[in-house]
Amino acid sequence: MKGIYAIGDMAGRQLLAHKAMAEGVVAAEAIAGHAPRPVDYGNVPSCTYCRPQVASIGLTEAAAKGNGREVSVGRFPFTANGKAVALGDTEGFLKVVADKRTGEILGVHIVGPEATELIHEFAVGRTLEATPRGADAHHPRPPDALRGGARGHARRAGPGHPHLMPGISDFGHGL
Repeated sequence: MKGIYAIGDMAGRQLLAHKAMAEGVVAAEAIAGHAPRPVDYGNVPSCTYCRPQVASIGLTEAAAKGNGREVSVGRFPFTANGKAVALGDTEGFLKVVADKRTGEILGVHIVGPEATELIHEFAVGRTLEATPRGADAHHPRPPDALRGGARGHARRAGPGHPHLMPGISDFGHGL
């Protein structure tokens, strides 16, 4: 109905605060007479704040295949993640599902430390239509290794130990 707006749980779909916020911005812009870009519900991250954390965005491998897509899958264990090693928390993995032909990132699934802080990188990447091999954003890591209890873990890792969190392009290895 024209002039009626609903956001958040009232609007259905994902029942997430950040999705409601995005819908609120769209509603406010529409009420103000602007032409807002609609919420891309396929690019809203889902986050579960537990231990280990769980975060995902986009399609699962099964859903992508069910949609007729031929996929490539890349996996990255947290045991190979310098920050996770420095924090002493290496349980988990990251999985990227991409279109085999185009390289489009169809979905990302993360289980492990700070998964809910990592997933937004892929939301940005998907918005900008990055591919695993084409996005060479470099991130300094591990920022937490210089604070608190992680300091000792970083020192014990020793010289030559990898202290870099892979950029989005590194997750494409094996794709």
